[in-house]
Amino acid sequence: MRRLGLATVLGFVLAVFGLAPSASAEPAPASLAFSTDTATTTPGGTVQLSMTLTNNRTYDVWFVYQTIDPTWLTTQRPDLKYSFTGCTLATAAGSTPCSGTGPANLGANYGATIPPGQSRTVTLTLQIAPDSGCNGDIGFYSYYYAEFSDSTNATGGPVYTPETRVVCS
Repeated sequence: MRRLGLATVLGFVLAVFGLAPSASAEPAPASLAFSTDTATTTPGGTVQLSMTLTNNRTYDVWFVYQTIDPTWLTTQRPDLKYSFTGCTLATAAGSTPCSGTGPANLGANYGATIPPGQSRTVTLTLQIAPDSGCNGDIGFYSYYYAEFSDSTNATGGPVYTPETRVVCS
């Protein structure tokens, strides 16, 4: 009982004087969030897949590399036909076309440099072929790598997109 009482008193003293470890976790240096403009689609339909990269550091993001790939279950559906047909970057001045589309090196589309606390959103247009089979979810995952102006870097992934699984029916 004495040991428990001593540990409790010591913990209380540390908490009162601010020496106890903080319960809050520090945010990731950069974070990647996904969203879609619709939860369902049909053959011939389109879905806008948006990815927002946020710089949570106190230094600029100088370079970003990102890939996006279909989940394993999506690749197991030979009847599903789709492609990325468009890409835009949302900026303070409006939307501009990306420098490329597709799953490789989407990072170039974010228009780095990204100042501290700011975000950039890249939106890909996912086109479902008119003759595509549709009975299930279309899901994606992503890896990213970001370099900061203080010569540090951050990696993330796989970043799964459960909220962007679009039901194709």
